Amino acid sequence: LQLLYDARNIHKQYFMDQIEQCQLISIKTGGCPEDCAYCSQSNHNDAKIETNPLMPLHKVEAIIILAKHNGTQRICLGAAYKTPSTSALDKVCEYVKLIKKHNLEACATLGTINKNQAKKLKESGLDYYNHNIDTSPEYYSQIITTHSFADRLATIKHVGESGIKICCGGIIGLGESMEDRISFIHALTNLPYQPSSIPINTFVKTDGVRLKNIPDLDKLELVRTIATIRIIFPQTR
Repeated sequence: LQLLYDARNIHKQYFMDQIEQCQLISIKTGGCPEDCAYCSQSNHNDAKIETNPLMPLHKVEAIIILAKHNGTQRICLGAAYKTPSTSALDKVCEYVKLIKKHNLEACATLGTINKNQAKKLKESGLDYYNHNIDTSPEYYSQIITTHSFADRLATIKHVGESGIKICCGGIIGLGESMEDRISFIHALTNLPYQPSSIPINTFVKTDGVRLKNIPDLDKLELVRTIATIRIIFPQTR
């Protein structure tokens, strides 16, 4: 309770009772070559999901308009890629321009990107780029093998250098130890650029993914993790 009390006071000091509402649009679903053990969109898992290519512009704009009507302030565009192709990135830039046309914050999560791709997204008006480190550096290879923890940090560095804000967090309940969870939080403090947003997710079990048989997470662990990160990052969303 003391942890919650301290976290609440810090939150109130910097954010009062503000809550920023975000909406994620899966602009391209499934078919990802990465082997993330938690993800139903990975080609390496056996989850049965409905795949779709990049959505047409008019459908994306319709979702943006409805989201704004419902009080959303930030739209995040999610696509299952290891890294986006040139044509895919061009399309995403068009989506970003639509979001900015409706005076909302724009975020995207598209996998690994290089300096030129980050620069192009910045020029389109992108405000945030989401690239989670997922878990601790020590546990990372148990969850993902198709890229390294260092690859994650490289993308975050490219994003920060371009002037785009960093959105970076992770997932708890992946079978990690308490020491891993502490190491994950510590890794967030050592990112090349301090994150402006830190999403803290819990693993949602889906048939066909590699981690579906791990024990359920005690929800109070989620509360403790969020409260701890609020204290360490007092001005971060």
